[in-house]
Amino acid sequence: MNKAKLIEQMAKVTKLPKNECKDCLESVISIIGGSLKQNKSVVLTGFGTFSVIQRKKRTGVNPSTGAKMTIPAKKVPKFKAGKALKEMVG
Repeated sequence: MNKAKLIEQMAKVTKLPKNECKDCLESVISIIGGSLKQNKSVVLTGFGTFSVIQRKKRTGVNPSTGAKMTIPAKKVPKFKAGKALKEMVG
C-alpha cells in the first residue's frame, strides 16, 4: 500500500475528506520525523517504537573498482514492532 492508498483507506474508515486525511497523515509523519531528528523516541503502544540508532564506522568495498573504503558512522531511524502489531500480522 502506498501513501495515496493509505489516505484513501483513512477517508473511507473515518468518513472525513481525503484532503483532511492527507493533512493528518503528513502531520503524523512530520512529528515523528521531528522527534527522531531531536534523538527522541516515539512510542505508539501496541503499534511500535520509532527510534534513532548510531551506526558504527565500517569498511566496505566499492563494487565498481573493488577498492576498500571507509563508510562513516551515521544516525539511522529504526522501527521496532509492538506486540499487538506482531500478533496482527502473525
